[in-house]
Amino acid sequence: MKRTISILYIGNKLASSGSTATSIETLGGFLLDEGYTVITSSSKKNKFCRVFDMAFTVIKFRKKVSLVLIDTYSTQNFYYAVLVASMCRLFELDYVPILRGGNLPNRLIRSKRLSQKLFSKAKTNVAPSQYLMSSFKNNGFYSLTYIPNTIALNNYPFKLRKAIKPKLLWVRSFAEIYNPLLALEIVEGLKKLSIDVELCMVGPEKDGSLQNCKKIATERNLPITFTGILTKAEWIALSQNYDIFINTTNFDNMPVSVMEAMALGLPIVSTNVGGVPFLVDTDINGVLIPPNNPKAFINVIVNLCENPSRSEKLSLNGRAKVENFDWQVVKKQWFELFSS
Repeated sequence: MKRTISILYIGNKLASSGSTATSIETLGGFLLDEGYTVITSSSKKNKFCRVFDMAFTVIKFRKKVSLVLIDTYSTQNFYYAVLVASMCRLFELDYVPILRGGNLPNRLIRSKRLSQKLFSKAKTNVAPSQYLMSSFKNNGFYSLTYIPNTIALNNYPFKLRKAIKPKLLWVRSFAEIYNPLLALEIVEGLKKLSIDVELCMVGPEKDGSLQNCKKIATERNLPITFTGILTKAEWIALSQNYDIFINTTNFDNMPVSVMEAMALGLPIVSTNVGGVPFLVDTDINGVLIPPNNPKAFINVIVNLCENPSRSEKLSLNGRAKVENFDWQVVKKQWFELFSS
């Protein structure tokens, strides 16, 4: 069904350049499938060219779109959101920042003036997690709409994990904020206990962390496989060979990779940071660990392997949790926003 509203979606559309697919590609694709006209920007790999392309696209389509969606991050990419929002106000275009950065609460403090203009003058700000909802309210922003991150659940075949082994899976971009080195410490600690552990780390290089991890793994003779970036279908197929998903990050919002792992039936062991505790409930659908604590990760992994009933419970409850985030459920909230 053809929808009347036309949308300009601004974000980092870089999967074709070897980066992990982001929401502009997944959500943008969902909206296209629902009959919306969706124009996206930008897929330029160079940051300067990408920002120029975003600005040019706003100018080019300013009279042809009804709404501008802006994926809004907490690091350098925060500034393209500021620029695009400024242009939207100049052209009297409604815009909606989608709050993606797990460290955005700190950005609100560091960049108060820019944040005030960006967020207070938006049609609304979409928060994909209750964590960011509460953080923004605490900083005086009340024009907020909660719409969680979403996946197409039928793309994720569920495998119930019962009697499991320490076969660990890690899926993320290799960046320092996601703390991939913690995964290596976990493997090294399990190996010292004479536990037959293996780890697969999936994701692209971002800041040199992948090369550093490979170097350390080789030096310490750690049983780790580095696949680089895989397509969604490839890593979903790969996940069937693993039993526990570890999330080692220091900052997070509502990580889609964790949602995907829950959908696949992998018990989750994650750092207790950002929006993760709004997604993972300890001993219900996963286990939360203080950040930078390899010993705590090791203890939980060993316990899960020794207690099949606990693993089975986390596996079943994880899948049940993410059923609430299926596109067929979440899309109604987007429709309501577009019609308001």
